[in-house]
Amino acid sequence: MKSSRGVLRPAIVCLLLMTALCGVLYTAAVTGIAGIFFPQKANGSIITVTLKDGSRKEYGSALIAQEFSDPKYLIGRPLGTSNLSPTSAEQKKLVEKRIEWWHNLDPDNKREIPSDLVTASASGVDPGISPDAAAYQAGRIARERGMTEDEVKEIIDKYTIRSFLGIFGEPAVNVLKVNLALDGLL
Repeated sequence: MKSSRGVLRPAIVCLLLMTALCGVLYTAAVTGIAGIFFPQKANGSIITVTLKDGSRKEYGSALIAQEFSDPKYLIGRPLGTSNLSPTSAEQKKLVEKRIEWWHNLDPDNKREIPSDLVTASASGVDPGISPDAAAYQAGRIARERGMTEDEVKEIIDKYTIRSFLGIFGEPAVNVLKVNLALDGLL
């Protein structure tokens, strides 16, 4: 019969070895490789803009939603996650409240509100909306900015990510990039 020391020693050595391998060396290797081959993505896909005075300003990540509510901007999905059932009474109330908000923001827009503007994404920080959700807002943005709707749609189209190979994934419009472009920063 082995002593408790004889049983614990291999377990502790294994724990320390696996912690070093998986927790330190592997993490360092993956981080290093990502930093070399994908530096922009490895550092958070931060959108940095060079201003007229030559200075650089960071506006946020292309991968994480920013909250916009001003009518002159493209507005993304509601922020925050929800584990509510799509058929629950609570979810229905949230959606109705959001629909009312959209009608108050743009009372002249009688089109049906795309679902991604009234429901949160699974992560709660999705940076993109559907092209339909962006098109729904183009008229309002154009009026607020004194632009034509076609000018707004052209900017939206420029920052629309297409399906990979035309079949993988859904097209999405990056809200932050469109808003920076509308402000003349991209």
